[in-house]
Amino acid sequence: MTMATGGKNSEPSVPRYTNRLINEKSPYLLQHAHNPVDWYPWGQEAFDKAEKENKLIFLSVGYSTCHWCHVMEEESFKNKEIGEIMNKNFVCIKVDREERPDVDKVYMTFVQATSGGGGWPMSVWLTPDLKPFAGGTYFPPDDRVYRVGFRTVLLRIAEQWKQNKDTLLESSQKIMEALLIQAEIRGQAQESPPPSEEVMGTCFQQLSKSYDEECGGFSEFPKFPTPVNLNFLFTYWALHRTTPEGARALQMALHTLKMMACGGIHDHIGQGFHRYSTDQHWHVPHFEKMLYDQGQLAAAYTKAFQISGDEFFADVAGDILLYVSRDLSDQAGGFYSAEDADSYPTATSGEKREGAFCVWTAEEIRALLPDPVEGATEGTTLGDVFMHHYGVKEDGNVSPMKDPHKELKGKNVLIVKSSLELTAARFGLELGRLSALLRESRQRLSAARAQRPQPHLDTKMLASWNGLMISGFALAGATLAKEEYVSRAVQAASFLQRHLFNPTSGRLLRSCYRGKDNTVEQSAVPIQGFLEDYVFVIQALFDLYEASLDQGWLEWALQLQHMQDKLFWDPKGFAYFSSEAGDPSLLFRLKDDQDGAEPSANSVTVTNLLRAACYSGHMEWVEKAGRILAAFSERLLKIPVALPEMARASAAFHHTLKQVVICGDPQGEDTKDLLRCVHSVFCPNKVLMLADGDGAAFLRRQLPFLSSLERRDGKATAYLCSNFACSLPVTSPQELRTMLAPHASGAP
Repeated sequence: MTMATGGKNSEPSVPRYTNRLINEKSPYLLQHAHNPVDWYPWGQEAFDKAEKENKLIFLSVGYSTCHWCHVMEEESFKNKEIGEIMNKNFVCIKVDREERPDVDKVYMTFVQATSGGGGWPMSVWLTPDLKPFAGGTYFPPDDRVYRVGFRTVLLRIAEQWKQNKDTLLESSQKIMEALLIQAEIRGQAQESPPPSEEVMGTCFQQLSKSYDEECGGFSEFPKFPTPVNLNFLFTYWALHRTTPEGARALQMALHTLKMMACGGIHDHIGQGFHRYSTDQHWHVPHFEKMLYDQGQLAAAYTKAFQISGDEFFADVAGDILLYVSRDLSDQAGGFYSAEDADSYPTATSGEKREGAFCVWTAEEIRALLPDPVEGATEGTTLGDVFMHHYGVKEDGNVSPMKDPHKELKGKNVLIVKSSLELTAARFGLELGRLSALLRESRQRLSAARAQRPQPHLDTKMLASWNGLMISGFALAGATLAKEEYVSRAVQAASFLQRHLFNPTSGRLLRSCYRGKDNTVEQSAVPIQGFLEDYVFVIQALFDLYEASLDQGWLEWALQLQHMQDKLFWDPKGFAYFSSEAGDPSLLFRLKDDQDGAEPSANSVTVTNLLRAACYSGHMEWVEKAGRILAAFSERLLKIPVALPEMARASAAFHHTLKQVVICGDPQGEDTKDLLRCVHSVFCPNKVLMLADGDGAAFLRRQLPFLSSLERRDGKATAYLCSNFACSLPVTSPQELRTMLAPHASGAP
């Protein structure tokens, strides 16, 4: 490669190589446009070449903020000699998994089934008709003690294709047949959903067993935030408030959120959360920041505040939303996908390092915070107080075990090691004073950090992740009574309508991109939305309606739900396929069966369908929700911990959603008091609707029973309805609170 490797200030020379990826919009594909590998994007041109030349395909799948993807590129894809081997023997295809989750899932199913593990970069070898026969994840360039090198694998596979082509084709056919059987999730027409109480109970026990009592979270390490687990525990608590199990569920969720917020996985200077922690203590993270984590965690910290009344959680939610508004927001209103883990330590550095943007030496901190602290023990500086509170050590606080590449030697990842009370006592300071000193210190570090070279930003905008983020802003806006958060959610939903929706066809698009001059661009052949795009956007629109009470969002959500049914529903086996029919390059259509870093689309859609039925009166949506639960019945009864979001939804199905109807003038203080009350109570199995005179035209058309509800004595009035039959009216927030959370004891 003749691309300059210097930092910001060096002049890049003309690239020696340029391949077809130069014409793509995805930041990940563009990162590989100057490799000596003759990369093709996923598409007919590459497939035709493989078929015509009877060549195997090498498929490499990753994403732009993936640390090990960068490593494999540096070691192998930028290596001229390895590039020559690849070009001579294979048609090489690059896929951004965030653009094409359908392609990623098909081949990841294969890699997991054949190697027992999975991850990115994913490396798969396919026959010319796209069937996989060999695969793995990261390969070092050359043979190592325990790992075969990429060069060796390439040469061996090329040789096998020459010598044993028929055997390879036969084995790929067998693998395909086995995968098809394994991937099939289907229900029977007569089957009923599994009993919710049993599913919830088993899921709680399984989470409880894997729970880390000391540090929170549900594994030793690596530790992912996994908000689906926390949402499940909140719902479990709400349904079992008065039992010891309910109390434990809440304690597990709140302790986990507290430990994460104190840990190094939380960026104490730049806000937001990193993707996961490499250790048990949430200390040393992989430093990339993903939009889907910010959206889900903003919602989880908001719910934690709603339940506990502890301002700590509200502050963390605000901190996440500040980060997203400042660093992941496009001026047109959309949200960017991610921020990279790797960056140049200084403007003149030749090599990027993981975490360089976020870590500190003790010396740097002392130099930035030299001021003596008045009133503290003799000789104390601001640096002393800050370093004590955030666990900073003179020779760095990262264990060599967690730093295989020695990138963090002598550096500190900030982690709150001590409570405010203990730090205050240690230095003889009042709590308020200490908080102000720490705030001032963080601001100084933030200003210093802004001078460092920024990590790469993936400015791709995805419908699904934008949906998750809109939900985060809408829930926080409603619960914390912050109008600016609701406005930001509205701005993003309007962005989706403008740039990721085709009003003529009624369909969503998957992605759009920040182009030149900050315009929003679309690829030459736009990628159509997948199931997850519909599901997370529909969820966002319901959340946004409850926060803004603008019925336009409700109307759009119901339109999208009809379209989702049309494109993805499986009438034979029930539940929804992840991708639509009719793409010949996809070997099979899958149904996700795991709630992981993001919830699976079928899990979230169960609740969406129940909400849609409540707002529309279309009871076939309730039936569909039951069919999905029945299709996943075996998994929900045996290992519901793999589907905590679906387990949670099974409770909503069995308990029937409550319709909270407020009749009143949206501008009236009495109406606002009742709405504030609804937003302040954690009540997972409810939908909110405002039935005010004219503005409710759409809802009144959908739900004739609303016409019989009226204000009592001219005051704003609330009704709690179930299956379209309603309770007696109440006009005071206290009475409404009791109806929403009958077992709550003075909850906030």
